[in-house]
Amino acid sequence: MLFGACIYVLFHLITGFMRTADTVIVMRALSGVGGGIMVPNLVAMLTIAFPPGLMRNVWVGMFGAMGPVGAAGGTVFPGFFGQLTEWWWLFFFLAVFGAVVFGATSFILPPDGVPMDATGTVDYVGAYFGVAGLVLFNFVWTQAAVVGWEEPYVYALLIVSILHFALFVLWEGKFAKEPILPLGIWGSPSFGPMVLSAFMSFMGVGIFLYYVQIWNIEIRHYSNLLTAAANSAFAIVGTCGCFVSAIAVRYLPAQIVMATGAIAAVVAGIIFATMPAQQTYWAQCFPAFIIMGFSPDFIFTATQIITSNSVQRKHQGIAGSLMGTIQMYGLSTGLGFAGTVERYTNDGGRDQVGGIRHALYLTIGMAGASALISLLLIRIPKDQREGWDKEDGGAARA
Repeated sequence: MLFGACIYVLFHLITGFMRTADTVIVMRALSGVGGGIMVPNLVAMLTIAFPPGLMRNVWVGMFGAMGPVGAAGGTVFPGFFGQLTEWWWLFFFLAVFGAVVFGATSFILPPDGVPMDATGTVDYVGAYFGVAGLVLFNFVWTQAAVVGWEEPYVYALLIVSILHFALFVLWEGKFAKEPILPLGIWGSPSFGPMVLSAFMSFMGVGIFLYYVQIWNIEIRHYSNLLTAAANSAFAIVGTCGCFVSAIAVRYLPAQIVMATGAIAAVVAGIIFATMPAQQTYWAQCFPAFIIMGFSPDFIFTATQIITSNSVQRKHQGIAGSLMGTIQMYGLSTGLGFAGTVERYTNDGGRDQVGGIRHALYLTIGMAGASALISLLLIRIPKDQREGWDKEDGGAARA
């Protein structure tokens, strides 16, 4: 976790010295590597420290809420720095703030005891095939939104990405001695549909959150600070949603909790996609934010708790990494899909509102499909355990 924190701080600091869009993008990508290292280990630390039960649900729910809360609340800082000083001071601030928070964390957290798997090895081949496939597939859809599908290299890279996925499955299933993603965790009949449902929900949420900002900034010409104020409803409701979802997942079947989050995204998408270009914030934008605030927390909390409760204590890192990847990758890949839809429906850039509406229709479709998958294909009973199972009891006491 601290290694990832150092990467995060370092590349945020370097970003403050960049002055071109290309160099800023590269440094932001590298700082994201630090976040990618931290997130699964933070989830694993929570799920290792807290055995299955209500307190685990609450803390995992709180952790999940920090995504939407951080995204919405964090929009205050670009407005503050962008309007009062030069934009690059934002990244110096984030580097210093991160150093303080992560430095304090290193003192607060207890030192590690015996490693969960001291003799384990790293599956470098599997890591390459998996990561390269994900990166290429995401790049294809993002690039297609910019240059269109007329470019031959877009199709070529799509084929290469699919080939990487196929080789990843073959390697993990047949050759890897210690696979980076054990295929055995997919053994539950409902696990695959749960992951697919979560992925499609996060795609819809990512599309919604991005195009809400574009609508308010470019169509309604909100300032940075006014945009941040508009997002505050989402942040507040998201915080409340984490506690509601943490409790709900104990007393309701998983498919109901996940479907509720997906349906919230459908309703919010319909409200936002159908509003006039110019309208008071309180008429449709505000209720859409309120309803959407419950969506990511219900999805993330349910899937993360179900996944972590389904594996042994030593596999909590894998569980956290899997669901963290599904969340982040869904948010990002959804934008590539939506960007492609917008590109081909905005009349060559002359109908920006129409293009955004069609992108938001994709939110409705993705979230609607997620709800159907949850209700029809997922059958995971409510989990009211308190404490570790017998096979993990010794590890927990150690």
